[in-house]
Amino acid sequence: MEKSAHAASRNPVLKPASLRRIAASQSSIQMLARHGLAAGISAAMLMPLCAEAQTEQAQNKASENATFPTIQVVEKAIDPNPNAEVGAPYKAKTSGDSRHTRPLAETPQTIQVVTAAAIADSGQTDLKQILASQPGITLGTGENGNMFGDNFVIRGQSAKSDVFVDGLRDPGMSTRESFAIEQVEITKGPNSSFAGRGSAGGAINAITKQATLDYNFTRVNLGVGTDAYQRYTADINKAIGDNGAVRINALWADQDVPDRDPASRARKGIAISGLYEANKDFSITLDYYGARGKDDYPDTGSYLIDSQPKRRPTRSDVVGAQDGDFMKSDIDTGTARIRWNIAPNVTLNSLTRYGTTNNGYAFWAPQYNITAQAATIQPHNRWQDVKYFAHQDNLRWDTNLFGRKNESVFTLEYTDHQVDQGGYTATNALPFNCRTSATSTTNNAYCVTVPSSGFDGAAIANPNSITGTTWARGGQNYDWHVKTVAASAMDTVDLTDRFTAFGGLRLDRILDFTAKTYNATTGALTGNYRYEETLHNGWAGLSYKLAPDGIVYAAYGTGQDINGGEPDSGTAAGYGGLVTVTGLGVVTNAKPETSRNWELGTKWNLLDHKLLATAAVFRTNKSNVMEATSQAEYAIDGTTNTGANRVQGVELGLVGNVTDNFSLQAGAAFMKSKITKANTANAALISHPLANFANQTYSVQGKYQLTRAFDFGGTVRHDGQRCGGQPDTGVAYDAATGLCAQPVNGFTVFDLFANYRINKHLQLHANVLNAGDKEYYTAVYRGGFFLYKGDARRFTLALDMEL
Repeated sequence: MEKSAHAASRNPVLKPASLRRIAASQSSIQMLARHGLAAGISAAMLMPLCAEAQTEQAQNKASENATFPTIQVVEKAIDPNPNAEVGAPYKAKTSGDSRHTRPLAETPQTIQVVTAAAIADSGQTDLKQILASQPGITLGTGENGNMFGDNFVIRGQSAKSDVFVDGLRDPGMSTRESFAIEQVEITKGPNSSFAGRGSAGGAINAITKQATLDYNFTRVNLGVGTDAYQRYTADINKAIGDNGAVRINALWADQDVPDRDPASRARKGIAISGLYEANKDFSITLDYYGARGKDDYPDTGSYLIDSQPKRRPTRSDVVGAQDGDFMKSDIDTGTARIRWNIAPNVTLNSLTRYGTTNNGYAFWAPQYNITAQAATIQPHNRWQDVKYFAHQDNLRWDTNLFGRKNESVFTLEYTDHQVDQGGYTATNALPFNCRTSATSTTNNAYCVTVPSSGFDGAAIANPNSITGTTWARGGQNYDWHVKTVAASAMDTVDLTDRFTAFGGLRLDRILDFTAKTYNATTGALTGNYRYEETLHNGWAGLSYKLAPDGIVYAAYGTGQDINGGEPDSGTAAGYGGLVTVTGLGVVTNAKPETSRNWELGTKWNLLDHKLLATAAVFRTNKSNVMEATSQAEYAIDGTTNTGANRVQGVELGLVGNVTDNFSLQAGAAFMKSKITKANTANAALISHPLANFANQTYSVQGKYQLTRAFDFGGTVRHDGQRCGGQPDTGVAYDAATGLCAQPVNGFTVFDLFANYRINKHLQLHANVLNAGDKEYYTAVYRGGFFLYKGDARRFTLALDMEL
């Protein structure tokens, strides 16, 4: 700006050519008149010059009086998300997965998107918290081998291994943060055509924040709150010359769990994205993501009392974790992306990723002991090291074939994932303090409550310091390794002006799947399981345009998974672990588990594309389900492919701007589940609903812009009652009472938020999470302990700065 001003002061002001000619002609006429020579000049010579001057004067006068189109200035913050709907912060227009070639409103599938703006308003930070608030999703839990990270259940099916980042599977099984996320996409229904193995109920794809050449910005968020809450983030994008850009997202956070002293959570992270755009047709992006969660003081919540007619949680104020307990996770991931417009209608998107995740936990968790009528604590521990490599090429070809518009995508993918597991050894410095046997003459356990006339009496003094435990990492006991190569072809074709067909096929060749077990002390190999398989999956849909902005559609899709597909569950049949027939030998007739989904739906872009309304009915049948030969929690040998189940229901959604001042994201799922087939050992569970399954879930998040500077809103979310248990198994009922054996009561929770813009650089953001201070539980382990407790009320206040 300064350079331009100085240049203007040194140079004369130049007029447009037409004005210069007018000035020159007028000066000539005046000079001739003053010298008395006008009469000697031919009128024929003067008339063209005067006519030109008069014509240009008339044109300029007309221009001054002309009416120009009105330019409307809209005060909207710049959204760096390339998939966002402009002017509708809660609504995404497109998917971050380039294999979806049409806008979300035209894609014949239920794809629910939570944008960064909606996440920021909600006040939720962990991916688990964000997704738990979405309809059709509930949380699961596990024990020992599969306590790591996030555990989601989509439409009744476990999805903890079906989490993706920018279209590539993220097998780290860690606790995922939102500071570097642009939007989260939840695809409902079997999705193996896109996702590969697994995805029986759907898949979760987190789209990360990427560097951009479009504009520079620096955004800092400083947050504080009750229960020692601190959260500081930064989002900085800087263009470097005409061809490069760097974007940095950073996080430092620490907080106590509300009303659960001494439980706490800590997060640190950095995400760096570098972009080089050689020209409009070729660019390279290099990303690094690092996260550390080393200071968590874990909390497994409450537990159920066994001897009650209706089992119920108790002593929710007691945290059983001991001094020295921990849960940690170190994540390091690098990703390279190439975008190449090979031709005007041919584009290659290539992604390569290598990452490592080191997880570990060791803690004591409370559970109720009937004999002692008190809460005892038991140790749980595991370490897990994950290495993963993935490469994916997506070639998009837009062409006209047989007079029809086609958008074809061809994909090649190679993945190599390895998971090593082991445990920790506990050394307890303090003696046992209670007895769990009426005939015992010596203490044989640790209790965190004192027996009384009721069930579970008062908490003992210093319940978190009764063991004096130190933990030492032990040797490896499990090695899970899989290599896969995959190829897929997808096409979207406009059959007519109203009919559009979608289709895709994918083959996944499991090149080498091994599951080895070891003696953790000696290192000796104790089992070696190998498996090879080719998975065949497809997806097809047909949409009909009822109106320019409204469609109806029908879709069909499949999903398959292999025996032992959950790498953190070891060789136990529960929670997706490896099922064998004879010890750790080769499984006979180990067909892949297969899910098939039918869906009918409609989507409508309303109010100038600022509001999207969706509705769908669906049915998912899952067959060849792996089962143990008994209902024992840790059965390692059993028959395979003997189970089946079904989930069906209705999902509704509304997202975007209802008015210029009112933004909304709302959804509801009404579902039913049923075991349709089981082996002899589990025959009693036929017709029972699935475990970890809520029939009704809904959530509504709304924001109203009251003035130019102030907006406010809130969220209400509801989960219906459900029962705990292992995935793919039916709910177990108490024989005497007929009641659910591991109940999780339904709940409704309210959150509130408000934003006040001080000026164009500063904004205050306030949240009240769980405003009603509702006591609620989100998941339960099938044994009745590990009853995860939702957070109590928390107040936070944050200052957003744009520098």
